[in-house]
Amino acid sequence: MRIAVIGTVSSSMVGFRGPLLKRLVGLGHEVYAFAIDYDEAAAERVRDLGAVPVSYALNRTGVNPIADLKSTYELSRKLKSFSIDFVFTYFVKPVVFGSFAARMAGVGTCYGMLPGLGYSFEKGKESTTKQKLVSAVVQGLLRRASSLNEKIVVYNLEDELELVERNIVSKGKIERVNGTGIDTTEYSFSPCPTQPVTFALAARLIAAKGVRDYVSAARALKEANVDCRFILLGGCDDTPDGIPESEVRSWVDEGLVEWPGKVKDVRPWLEQTSVYVLPSCYREGVPRSSQEAMAMGRAIITTDNPGCRETVEDGKTGFLVPPHDVDTLADKMRYFIEHPEKIASMGLASRKLAEKKFDVHRINAELIEILSLESTALSGQESEVFKS
Repeated sequence: MRIAVIGTVSSSMVGFRGPLLKRLVGLGHEVYAFAIDYDEAAAERVRDLGAVPVSYALNRTGVNPIADLKSTYELSRKLKSFSIDFVFTYFVKPVVFGSFAARMAGVGTCYGMLPGLGYSFEKGKESTTKQKLVSAVVQGLLRRASSLNEKIVVYNLEDELELVERNIVSKGKIERVNGTGIDTTEYSFSPCPTQPVTFALAARLIAAKGVRDYVSAARALKEANVDCRFILLGGCDDTPDGIPESEVRSWVDEGLVEWPGKVKDVRPWLEQTSVYVLPSCYREGVPRSSQEAMAMGRAIITTDNPGCRETVEDGKTGFLVPPHDVDTLADKMRYFIEHPEKIASMGLASRKLAEKKFDVHRINAELIEILSLESTALSGQESEVFKS
């Protein structure tokens, strides 16, 4: 079967979907990996997995109906040119416009995945007329796109309930898996440093990820003359919610955070980390960065927010804090500074939770079963045997 996996950026296709691509190829499918920003290095990594990298155009954050219609038409032509049988899309815009393109191209089977609902479903984001309009349009498009899919896959119960309650996806059409998953051998356990206690946050530098709350908590602890480090990983983002580079550099100049920018490999930085922090108020699915930190044996401090709360057993593997509550966030950081022995014990419990809940191979097996692709591959192989 010829399968198109349609996402956004190539780093996500390789880093998050790589094991899935490899598994599908191993089952005998021809896999075409669609992303919007391939360079030769990323394309080669996809080829190494046995899949075919395909570039396509999509503005992943903007709202331009004419551009989106043009991109959808061009995507449908590409799907047709490769004689695609099966489309699997992930993220909101690819689910919407990839589903429309698949219908235009006459693709027989389409499945979608929503790894988090994003800005259009955030509480308090519908205050202005423009925000209300954008949310209504996005939800309406998702409702139409879901009708073109066999199933829609989500990562957490809150997203499942909201999509059903808003009549965007019918209850019988929605499935749930435990996030993207993590390769716990690739992200292996490492001892936690405690001299000094070091906190890290890795995210796109947007306000909704709680970056400013993280820095405010760091400032509170620094002003109290607490000996600790704060690492901030991630590049600046050109979305409306993006934090300007000048502001980030001012934090560095103030001595609050170390900022190496966007890094290709987060593991060397997690090895320097005692406790991982993600104070996000974004409508997450299940944050991949937290899964990476868990796999390496790091306790997690994150918000009691949809998706985020899936990564913590409160008081056992870390702590849940209310969104935008800088005082509580700083208090939980201070707890680890005052009780450094808890860094190792909670970190080990966090690793065990990652192994139990977020193993990528187990999650991909569940996903492939939902997509009915393993049985399809086997039946295809059997038919080739009978032909011979």
